[in-house]
Amino acid sequence: MTEVSALWMRRDLRLTDNRAMHEMQQWVEAEEGRQWFLVFHLDPEFYSFSCPHHDYFFQNLEKFRKECDDQHIQLYFLHGTAEKAFAYLKEKVPGLTHLFFNEDEAPPAAYRDEQVKTEMQRRSVETHVYKDAHFHRSDEVKKKDGGLYSVYTPYYRAWRQLEKEQPYKCRLDLISSRQARPSLPQKAAYGKLSSYLKHYGETWKHTGEEDGHKRLETFVEEIAPTYHETNNALSQDGTSRLSAYLKTGRLSVRTIYQALSEQLEEGNPGAEAFVSELAWRDYYNMIHATHPELKNKELKEAYQNLPWEYDEKRLQTWKEGRTGYPVVDACMRQLNETGWMHNRGRMIAASFLTKDYLIDWREGERYFAERLIDYDPSSNAGGWQWAASTGTDAVPYFRVFSPVRQSERFDPQGDYIREHVPELQGVPKKYIHTPWKMDEQQQKEYNCILGQDYPEPEIDHSVQRKKAIEMFKGD
Repeated sequence: MTEVSALWMRRDLRLTDNRAMHEMQQWVEAEEGRQWFLVFHLDPEFYSFSCPHHDYFFQNLEKFRKECDDQHIQLYFLHGTAEKAFAYLKEKVPGLTHLFFNEDEAPPAAYRDEQVKTEMQRRSVETHVYKDAHFHRSDEVKKKDGGLYSVYTPYYRAWRQLEKEQPYKCRLDLISSRQARPSLPQKAAYGKLSSYLKHYGETWKHTGEEDGHKRLETFVEEIAPTYHETNNALSQDGTSRLSAYLKTGRLSVRTIYQALSEQLEEGNPGAEAFVSELAWRDYYNMIHATHPELKNKELKEAYQNLPWEYDEKRLQTWKEGRTGYPVVDACMRQLNETGWMHNRGRMIAASFLTKDYLIDWREGERYFAERLIDYDPSSNAGGWQWAASTGTDAVPYFRVFSPVRQSERFDPQGDYIREHVPELQGVPKKYIHTPWKMDEQQQKEYNCILGQDYPEPEIDHSVQRKKAIEMFKGD
């Protein structure tokens, strides 16, 4: 009987440098007559409601399907719970003997994978799982005593010393000729994706694998050399803008590392600074894999019962970018308008919600989870716990970001603010960070009437800072 394998695509939507695809290819080549096919599982948890995060991913998925068509590769779809979907797959493809996929170590994806592996084992299907989304698995970067790190800096030093894998070659010409053509009904399954795509909001551009490679080329040539100087500047195109391509798997970390290899060998500080940012992905993956409660529970036990305030009006004000603090509002409006926010902006917005509005960090984490097109559950939750001072290696609770100081440092001319908060376009540099200091005559002169065109702040940062510190101290 002909052996057939399925390659399960997930957050690795690419036909180049794909570890599971490479390993499946090796398996197919090992014996004459072996065949394979490509499959994607549509989880109802994601297609049951629309948000920018889901919209972006599913548009990438549809683009990937078309890219597969161009290579004469058919992408099959499953739907329903993972366990039932793969049980159905085996029933419809009785010759299925192997399932290849790239691993997820953090929940809830890790739980899903265990269910699928158990179901496949019960049905005599071997599963082959590979590291792909990260440079190193959660248990690879260890201290000398064999334990895992809880502080990033020593983790990074150890991480940097470990060898990084080279990109994996995928021979599409070979594997496309060895495809199985299973009798797998597609009307209902693909219909779920098709129906979702008919109802999404904004259409996202540059979602192809080729677009990811073009952006990487631009970053390496034009931005990476000075990344260490520009990556915190809110108004400059000084960041990589690769995070969404990493999220969907349009680019692999190996391909990015290889593209930077020459600059890294030369000791370029910009390339080194960017690689340290990539290491944060591995670090938070390790934290999440070893602390499954990361998204819902403070890692620091002392702060698990903080008396967070719950103010629906203020939470909505923050979401809409109407707090009266220009840099915070610019950050939130950038998120709402584009599905992306500058990393420095994420820290500013998160600090404001938790330390100025004193609202539970989980509220912000959930909002970002819906709005960010590059949403990564581990990095997002880790970042929110960092800003809230509740996570591992987090900012100390007594170091409270001043939104005005952050604005003056990272958007000194106010260009970022004016781009995203048009009500303030006529306000000069002197007042762009603190418009509430304008008198009535100046407000009229600069076409920005407070309380009418732009809101006045509801809170005083200096007062809220003291409250936040008192809350953490238990006073």
